[in-house]
Amino acid sequence: MTGDKIAVDADLRASVEQFYAHHMQLLDAGRIEEWAAFFTEDGTFTVDSHPVPARGRQEIVAGASRTVEQLREQSIARRHWLGMSDLTPEDDGTTTVRSYALVFQITEADGPALRSSTICEDVLVRDGGSWLIRARLVRQDRAA
Repeated sequence: MTGDKIAVDADLRASVEQFYAHHMQLLDAGRIEEWAAFFTEDGTFTVDSHPVPARGRQEIVAGASRTVEQLREQSIARRHWLGMSDLTPEDDGTTTVRSYALVFQITEADGPALRSSTICEDVLVRDGGSWLIRARLVRQDRAA
């Protein structure tokens, strides 16, 4: 076996997976203020297809709100699915999570279809019994 990886505690994994389930369902429901509340006040959201990252919760809300409004105007629904999450507890108390993220787009005419396949890398910090995102990087999958 190559690469020694420390086993991840089952409680940590369950907590992170529940966090993502709730977080992404808020986004898909268009509840942007609630969704963005899971970023730290100074959190960053970087997408490789956008030249400038969103910095701070208010910029994150503004960008996501624009996208949600555009989708509503076009009668498009989206569903985000994160899986194959690789968790790494860090020495500073944060947890780094690298996941595959699939985005499905649903229209009346076409039904559901895979819109994009991405890699999502988050730095999570504990916030009581939940998590906050300090940094998110989303990269589009590309052929190697």
